[in-house]
Amino acid sequence: MPKGPLLPSDFVPTPFSTAADKADFGNTLLHFIASEWQQELFTKSLYNRLSMCFGHIAHYDRQGFYETWFTSDADRLRFLHHTLKHPCWGSPEHTFRDVEQAIQQEIRKRNYLARYELRTAEAVRFAEVEILQRLEAKYRTPVSRPSEESLELVIPVKAEPENVTSTMVPVQGSLF
Repeated sequence: MPKGPLLPSDFVPTPFSTAADKADFGNTLLHFIASEWQQELFTKSLYNRLSMCFGHIAHYDRQGFYETWFTSDADRLRFLHHTLKHPCWGSPEHTFRDVEQAIQQEIRKRNYLARYELRTAEAVRFAEVEILQRLEAKYRTPVSRPSEESLELVIPVKAEPENVTSTMVPVQGSLF
């Protein structure tokens, strides 16, 4: 019974990995994403393989990789963008290209990108509203409404112009 949507029959073995190894990696990564990126599921074997796929480089260690890509929705969104934009180089007989492409298809099918774009936008909005409320509390002074009794009807009176004679004095006589 397969552990996920990717089957060994979908992949070509390499000299160092079987088709089942490829399917296991793909299913493990998809399970990790579906689990909301639970750190316990980011195992050493998943890190080792993932750091060699999708154009990633190995970080100093597994923890550094996790902290770079999976600790916030914005980081996860960057990971998904990075994963989906990767062109998947190489031949399936020597690389995990076929698995990378299958993972990309599954990520698109599950609509993870839109989900994390929405989550990230909500997080930004929430943070901005908090900042706005804090700044309004700090800088806006409450406006007190005058009572009706203290209101007076003020009618502006147009002032009569004084007897002004208009004599124009040039400010500058010539430019040259």
